[in-house]
Amino acid sequence: MTTATIDKSAIRDAASVIVLRDRLTDPRVLMGQRGANAAFMPMKFVFPGGAVDPGDADLPMGQPIAAPCALRLAEESHVSPHALCMAAIRELWEETGQLLGQRAVWPGTPPPDWESFAERGFVPDAAPLQFVFRAITPPGRPRRFDARFFLIDAEALASEPDDFSAASEELSHLHWVPLEETRRIDLPFITEVILAEVAARVRDLDPPETVPFFRNDDEESLFLRLRGDAPLG
Repeated sequence: MTTATIDKSAIRDAASVIVLRDRLTDPRVLMGQRGANAAFMPMKFVFPGGAVDPGDADLPMGQPIAAPCALRLAEESHVSPHALCMAAIRELWEETGQLLGQRAVWPGTPPPDWESFAERGFVPDAAPLQFVFRAITPPGRPRRFDARFFLIDAEALASEPDDFSAASEELSHLHWVPLEETRRIDLPFITEVILAEVAARVRDLDPPETVPFFRNDDEESLFLRLRGDAPLG
């Protein structure tokens, strides 16, 4: 999508991935730095992530995300869990060169954004993803996103965790930051909040029973908990 076609005032659905390494011994998280000229959070260290594309809902997937996570993703949402997971996996691949997928031949012709992924003999696999956080960017920012954050273990990657050779140039300084040292780097406020949530349950390998949701509407800011009580659809 070109810049001219984006409604900059609209809240765009987005997905980000928090990749944890050695979480039971010496937990580290994969982060990169946005460029100085970026319209959204310039120079900040962030998790890989980005906006959902219109075609994400129709792309093939090896395994879906676990049902409890899917239910919480669907709560108060107009975009499908499938599309959000596909966006997360695509952005992880594009921005870091890290591949979350299972061995399979891509059915048909992959879209341009997925060609390099498919060429390696994989289809996306959402089963390792855990939905752990959701936040809407406050009003007044140059870009606004309704972002869902997913947690995965580095062991679930089908790529070498230290190989960033396939990454785009959107994030620089890609590296594994010790979880206890993340506060020493330049982080957005919401990223600090999410990392505190991750640190509190770093040894808990199961998905959270409820998911924090910072809902910043034009009228008010709310802190909610997504429980997955809403039906899928």
